[in-house]
Amino acid sequence: MALAVQLTAPASAEPTSVHRKSAAVEARRAELKSNGDTTTFVLGLSSGVRAEIFTLANPYRVVIDLPDVAFELPDGAGQKKEGLASGFRYGLLSEGKARIVIDTAGPVLIKKADMRPAGTGKAVDLTVTLSPTSAKAFGGGTGGGQTAQVAATPAPDAGPAAVSKRHRTKPVILIDPGHGGIDPGAASATNLKEKTVVLAVAQALKTQLEKSGRYDVRMTRSTDVFISLDQRLQMSRELDADLFVSLHADAIAQKRAKRVRGATVYTLSEKASDEEAQIMAEKENNSDAIAGLQTAHFEEGGDVRNILIDLLKRETSNFSADFSNTLVKQLKSAVSLSQRPQRSAAFKVLRQADTPSVLIELGYMSHPEDEKLLKSSGWQRRVATSITSAVDQYFSKRTARAR
Repeated sequence: MALAVQLTAPASAEPTSVHRKSAAVEARRAELKSNGDTTTFVLGLSSGVRAEIFTLANPYRVVIDLPDVAFELPDGAGQKKEGLASGFRYGLLSEGKARIVIDTAGPVLIKKADMRPAGTGKAVDLTVTLSPTSAKAFGGGTGGGQTAQVAATPAPDAGPAAVSKRHRTKPVILIDPGHGGIDPGAASATNLKEKTVVLAVAQALKTQLEKSGRYDVRMTRSTDVFISLDQRLQMSRELDADLFVSLHADAIAQKRAKRVRGATVYTLSEKASDEEAQIMAEKENNSDAIAGLQTAHFEEGGDVRNILIDLLKRETSNFSADFSNTLVKQLKSAVSLSQRPQRSAAFKVLRQADTPSVLIELGYMSHPEDEKLLKSSGWQRRVATSITSAVDQYFSKRTARAR
């Protein structure tokens, strides 16, 4: 039977305090090795730390939780298949907590796990050896309880509580840079990561919106940390945001990579506008699983069918569509748009009853020209300027209607 494992540092490897960022333990080396029917993951750490290791199903994964670790690994680490493993991901799951997720081709057993001194000094090697097992013996894995607790943690602090809409002098805008931490999102051929691009654009957008003094601007994340979809929604609800803007940058299969490019604006719909929108929503809605979280499928409560809430959602949907129209017009003057720049699908992060919401795919990481633009700070500022202009027009129109 598979077991969850907890490891502590060997006595000879004095653990470094992880409460100060300057003293974070470094992960300097990571590799997968196969030998016969077993596969071993080795992580070289500058000092010993406590590690928790468990397995998850649907899809099959091995999860390693660590305290604050600075990953100093080469580009492309974890992208190569080896033995039972199809690769691994790494990054911050939350402030002060790092996670590694090893994707496996099928059910596996944690055959052995240990942490031993590596050479001289404080360095250690964390070693996890995996062997194949049956789906019946694997069951749901060993980490369901732990991941449920992670998923239920409060949303990150987005700053001071927002004033209720009735008493506000400024609209609250929540910018949502997609992915982050353990979830890198899409990657380009040169390993440019989606999480890095969208955070840079989000920061440029926040700066420009704040310059006008018209808005109270918040972000779901301002660093390279993972935020679950539930946490992003919770933050929007707690702020009672007036507008929610989620930023992403997609990648597609190699055979179409050089033909498809440009920005797309998505709004919420239960039925996708087309097959590509459906695929996109399924991919984005899977980000919690990418980070090793077990979360229930989103289900709206029965009270959502209440006529008042239906009317509220209809009004919110209209406002979202209005902002989408304005946004596409502004983006058109500054960036390339996809062939169908306005689409819709059931994105979980857009399921907000009273906050107009859009998801912007800034471009395709898989297209060489888009990749070049996405990593350009000048292009990022131009995009931020276009979105800011759209926000200004949207709220000017709403203010005029309210008079």
